[in-house]
Amino acid sequence: MAQQVQLNAIVAESQLGQRLDQALAELFPDYSRSRIKEWILDDRVQVNGKVINKPKEKVLGSEQILIDALIEEPNRWEPQDIPLDVIYEDDDILVINKPRGLVVHPGAGNPDKTILNALLYRYPEIVDVPRAGIVHRLDKDTTGLMVVAKTVPAQTRLVESLQLREITREYEAVAVGRMTAGGMVEEPISRHPTKRTHMAVHPMGKPAITHYRIMEHFRAHTRLRLRLETGRTHQIRVHMAHINHPLIGDALYGGRPRPLKGATEEFFDVMRKFDRQALHATMLRLYHPISGIQMEWHAPLPDDMVELINALKADFLLHKDNMDW
Repeated sequence: MAQQVQLNAIVAESQLGQRLDQALAELFPDYSRSRIKEWILDDRVQVNGKVINKPKEKVLGSEQILIDALIEEPNRWEPQDIPLDVIYEDDDILVINKPRGLVVHPGAGNPDKTILNALLYRYPEIVDVPRAGIVHRLDKDTTGLMVVAKTVPAQTRLVESLQLREITREYEAVAVGRMTAGGMVEEPISRHPTKRTHMAVHPMGKPAITHYRIMEHFRAHTRLRLRLETGRTHQIRVHMAHINHPLIGDALYGGRPRPLKGATEEFFDVMRKFDRQALHATMLRLYHPISGIQMEWHAPLPDDMVELINALKADFLLHKDNMDW
C-alpha cells in the first residue's frame, strides 16, 4: 500500500557543497539514499519552492526542502498492546517517559515490540503520520522524556524546531572517573568505520555539540547534567567516551565497572547489577507546535539510577576522610 506524505527540512549550513541526494540522505536518515535519488528524479523534491530533479545539484545551506513522497509501506508495522507512560497529552502531541529496554522504532533486530507499535495500538489514527509521529529517539536502554506528534502539521513543526535547535533536551548521567569541571564537547560523529552498531568521533562526521556540568562528585565517578545542541545517534555516550569519561554500564563504549579499593560487597552488587548506560532524559522544553506556547516537562530518575547514585554516595562517605584531594 502506498502512502502519500510530505517531508520538510532545512539544509544545515555545515552541508555546504554537498550533492542534493547526499544532503537529503543526512536530513532524512529513515530513508535510503537510493530512495531519495528516485524522489529527486521523479520531480518530488522542491528546494526553496522550486522542483529540482538533479541528484548532483549542490546545496549551499539554509535551503527549505519539501518532499512530496510516495512511500510503500506494505503493512510493515503492526499495532501492539504495549504500556506507555504518557505524562502529557493534547490533540497535537504527547510526551512519554520511556523505560529501559524498549526500542523506539522498528529496525534490524527489532522488527516489533517498539514504541511505534505501541503508538499505533493506542492511537490508530496516528498511522497517517510518518513514523507514527516519532520525531526523535532515545536508545533502547536510555530512559526518559520523548515528544511524539499526533498530527502531520505538529510533526512537521517539531521536526523544524529540532533542526533549528529550538527544543531543549537535558539529561542526567553518571560517568566513570572524577571530572574536575564542566565543559563542552564539540566533535563530529559518524558511523564507526568497521563496527556497524557503533558510532564514533570522526572528522568527516556530522557536527555534534554536548554541554555538561558537574552535579555531584563521588570517589571515582561523577554525576552530570548534560544538554544537547544536536541529536546524533549515541551522541552523549560517544562524546563522554571520547573525553575518557564513558558512562557507567555502557559496555558499547567502555563504561564497564572498575574495581574500587575498599568498596563494600553491597556496593559491588549494585555496580554489577547495573547493566545499562547510566543515562536519563530528565527535562524537555519546547514551543508547542500549534499554539506556540512554551512548555516544559521533567521526569524523575528511574529506580535503578537512584539505587546506583545512593550506592556511590555511601561509598564516597565511607572513604572521604582517606581520599587524596
